[in-house]
Amino acid sequence: MNEDLGTFPTLGAVIGHRAPPGALATDFAAVPGPQAAVQTGDPVASVWRRPLRSTRDGMLTHVEIPGAVSGFASRPALLYLPPAYLDSPRAMLPVLVLVAGNPGKPDDWLTLGALAETVTAFAAEHDGLAPVVVVPDALGATDALPLCLDSQLGNVDTYLARDVPDWIAGHLQVDNDPEHRAIGGFSYGGTCSVQLAVRHPDVYPTFVDISGQDEPSLGDHASTVAATFGGDESAFAAVNARDLLAVTSMPQLAGVFVSGSGDEEYRPQQQRMFAAARSAGMNVRYYELPGGHSPQVWGPALARELDWVAERTGLLAQ
Repeated sequence: MNEDLGTFPTLGAVIGHRAPPGALATDFAAVPGPQAAVQTGDPVASVWRRPLRSTRDGMLTHVEIPGAVSGFASRPALLYLPPAYLDSPRAMLPVLVLVAGNPGKPDDWLTLGALAETVTAFAAEHDGLAPVVVVPDALGATDALPLCLDSQLGNVDTYLARDVPDWIAGHLQVDNDPEHRAIGGFSYGGTCSVQLAVRHPDVYPTFVDISGQDEPSLGDHASTVAATFGGDESAFAAVNARDLLAVTSMPQLAGVFVSGSGDEEYRPQQQRMFAAARSAGMNVRYYELPGGHSPQVWGPALARELDWVAERTGLLAQ
């Protein structure tokens, strides 16, 4: 597991010593509630005036996002709130939904994806502005693999496309325009990001697929179709992004595919997904970073694409 995911990048990490997260950890109950005065605009940066007595640090917290519609039993989600969310008046910020890999948990975006350091550094460069980041649990258990589908393995698609946006709208004071929402992930989470964008372009019109696969997989195609849809190939094709892209034009979507140059298993799959997306008329890019299927790629990819996500979601001018 460590060789595949890089869970323990240093000897210090093995015994619990890690770099500071780059944000203050707190209970969700301590997060300031809705404010009457907000700063909103398109882009947000064009109207944002940071208060003189402004918040210096972002917040990290955990929240329960129930599967009210999907029935999916998730573990607590990770939530990052940048300084501009905590200031008064508050900036109406876009939302970035991130999904971790498998095996894993939402907090892997902190330890494997350098989430807090990356978004905190971005906020420091933009007067406290950054996307609100929600990292829901798309597995249900560390070693579960429900594949971000609505299938015999669980209704993860509905959870991410309906329950998570509904919870955000009901519990966070953010910009809920779908055009100002993005989804991303690494490995299993990267596969989820493009799958959700293709199936729900009205919910996630922007995606960042880092080291994902060319279709949801339990190891091989036949076993996957058998476990998800009882062997029904047509049912699987009806929800599989690559199959949908072969018959559907989707110019409204924009995305990025990133792979490690040394990732011999996932790199060819990313290239196939990029080709399928481009053929369907998407605004897409593909590139490689040094490394394999590892945090050496995932964290730098997020840092590299955060500006683009901010532009796509109405935070910064394009």
